[in-house]
Amino acid sequence: MPDSISEIDDPSFFISPEGKTNAKAELEATIYALEHENVFDDNATACKFPARKWWLEKELGMKDLIKLECKEFNDILRKVDPQSASLIFPSAYIKSPASMFGHTFLRIDSSYKSKMLSYAVNYAADANSKTENGFVFAMKGLFGGYYGRYSLMPYYDKVKEYRDTEERDIWEYDLNLSPRELEQMMRHIWEIRDTYSSYYFFTKNCSYNILWLIEIAREEVHVREYFEYQVLPPETIHALIKEGVVEHRYYRPARRARLLAYEKYLRNSDIEDAFALSQKPQYFKGFLDTNKSLQTKMYIVEASTELIEYDYLRGDINKSVYRQRLHTSLGNRASLGKGDVLSIKRPEDPMQGHRSLRVRTEVGVRNNEAIGFIGIRPANHDLKDPDLGFLRGTQIEFFDVLLSYTQDKLKIEKATLLSITSLSPRGKFFKPLSWGLNIGWDRNYLSESTKFTSSISAGYTWGNELGYAYILADALVYTDKSLTAGIAGVLGLALYESKSFKTNLELKQRLFDTGKNQLLFSASQSYLAFENLSFSLRYEYVEKYEDDWKIAKLTCDYFF
Repeated sequence: MPDSISEIDDPSFFISPEGKTNAKAELEATIYALEHENVFDDNATACKFPARKWWLEKELGMKDLIKLECKEFNDILRKVDPQSASLIFPSAYIKSPASMFGHTFLRIDSSYKSKMLSYAVNYAADANSKTENGFVFAMKGLFGGYYGRYSLMPYYDKVKEYRDTEERDIWEYDLNLSPRELEQMMRHIWEIRDTYSSYYFFTKNCSYNILWLIEIAREEVHVREYFEYQVLPPETIHALIKEGVVEHRYYRPARRARLLAYEKYLRNSDIEDAFALSQKPQYFKGFLDTNKSLQTKMYIVEASTELIEYDYLRGDINKSVYRQRLHTSLGNRASLGKGDVLSIKRPEDPMQGHRSLRVRTEVGVRNNEAIGFIGIRPANHDLKDPDLGFLRGTQIEFFDVLLSYTQDKLKIEKATLLSITSLSPRGKFFKPLSWGLNIGWDRNYLSESTKFTSSISAGYTWGNELGYAYILADALVYTDKSLTAGIAGVLGLALYESKSFKTNLELKQRLFDTGKNQLLFSASQSYLAFENLSFSLRYEYVEKYEDDWKIAKLTCDYFF
């Protein structure tokens, strides 16, 4: 897009009728309006566009522009009191199409010591992904079907939304922006606070528009130049680190992470007590007299408090019941005295994970014939990729293409439009459903040609720090001579030998409505050599109409 075309679509942002497409005309109109002010309150040009006035005074030396008392802007500036800033990254939220890659927004810190009293600057699509059909929401987001808007709100509201309601870990990356730079950012935020611009899920999204604000604050930073075809939240943090803007990093665990930490200390009977205490306050009378250790009682009551919060956030109990149960639980916890602080293991920093775009090369043998593969995937992670910095058991892929070459023939082995998998282990507190969705083309069917296919999976996963196992039921359709439907049973296992080594095994049995059946098996051993380079040995067996495929290959994946 030419630099002379503004990315703001709202006409109210421009003084000149040609302002959106003619930067010179907008500049001249702005200068004229400032030099011929006829309104001298908060509706004056100088008060509506303080960033422009500041820039003209600084860059063009226009020191004689009218001086006004802009009460509304000065009030918000004093209220926010910008002293420092952090880029906030709530981790991926697999349940929402809009948040599959995470999210970024800014926190503007004031003179207060508590970060929770800071203000958050957020950019998001002007839509409700919770009430709108997920597929429609994703499609409209891909093709600019929404406007995006900035908002300024207390940081604790965003923490409640992401950490407590959506169960997402939050990472905070402190930026080395000065108070003077942040003041200029606030001028720009004030100018665009009520405006809208076209929102695109992969490009002009939350992260891209937050980068704008950082570039406004510090002119020598040009992070948007790192991106052309896609702007994913983790990638914007990598770019800011490369630009030297990020200083320190902090981890704020989700409420879910706290309950998972209690699982390590509590037995099944203790968990049952925690659930009982959260639902029946009268249960406390007998519980406090049990012979459990004092520290165990403390952890059980603390876990019950977390469960009460969960019940309220999910809407399972009303505000009156919530207050009554929470008061009882906190009061009984206080009666037990001071105990050990719960230790929550900090996960790997998302910035330690591989980059989003992957190029794959493979060499091997298929049915005693040499074969090579080459593939590219813009975004961003699959179950066999290195998991360092990613949520285990999750897969999100867009536009994954793999080509094969043998006997002077080039064929499309796979062309995935969308593949999402969530293998969340069941535990003592949480018993989630594992699920998957896949849409695209591949050759792993009974015939030799590439078929268009779509499948939906559901099942269960169990695991610990050493790995996880899963069982899924798969409903699928694909195009053969006619549309063919089928069902499948899937058994899988992932084992972690260390941060660098991972083993994946999967067995799949399909039964089609034609009466045919098909067996598939895959095994891989991967090794993470560097952050963005991995190697793996893979074996695949695919049952076919004629010769079954037996494939052994060496894979090299490079991420950037």
